[in-house]
Amino acid sequence: NVYEENEAPEFYRARKAMQYGNSLDDFVAIMKKHNNGGYANSWLLGDIKSGEIMRFELGLKFFNIERKKDGYFIGINAAFDDRIRNLECVGSNFVDIRKPSGSRRVRLTQLMNEYKGKINVEVAQRILADHYDVYLQKEKPGYRTIDSHYYLDAFEYVSTSGSHPVPFEPFGTLDGKVTDSQLAQQFAFWGRWGNSSGLEFNAQKFLSEHFQWEHLSGYLKDRPSQPWTLFQAGKIPK
Repeated sequence: NVYEENEAPEFYRARKAMQYGNSLDDFVAIMKKHNNGGYANSWLLGDIKSGEIMRFELGLKFFNIERKKDGYFIGINAAFDDRIRNLECVGSNFVDIRKPSGSRRVRLTQLMNEYKGKINVEVAQRILADHYDVYLQKEKPGYRTIDSHYYLDAFEYVSTSGSHPVPFEPFGTLDGKVTDSQLAQQFAFWGRWGNSSGLEFNAQKFLSEHFQWEHLSGYLKDRPSQPWTLFQAGKIPK
């Protein structure tokens, strides 16, 4: 939560790094130049030519780079580097499995170990659609699950004070995207609009069940279940 207001924001540096970086090293160099420290997070990157993957974490004063050609990295909306997480951020909930970052760190690690050596596009889609709650130890879509559904969660087991969401907040996963080395070479990916599991959201039904959100009538839109669809540069999706 520390930053330099006169340096370049993250969205500008990220856009530049993605367009003009020709290697993992280029991405790091562009992101570090004029870094304002805002939005400290994990960048998960892969080099389709070398087969190398990288997790690059960047705060204001600290950064960390992990690289490998065999294995995996996960991202959980919290930094893995102790210095960035503890000295430059607050409220990461890294070990609190009642909260999304802590619970997803546990669940994603479980799934990575379960599917080790077998991960492909179909498995990745399954992982993004996962609804297992590691705190309750059962299948229950909610705000802790990888495929997030705040609007289904009563928040019985976590404080909702301060900046935390309130029960049944109309919020959650809006899409899912998966690619692999071959698809990336074609500027293509599989995407699913709404959420990765295909659960539909009916605004009228939701508002009738949760009147406290009635003031959002007319603003909340339906998100019907959509199929996984292949998107490729220069082509209209079927």
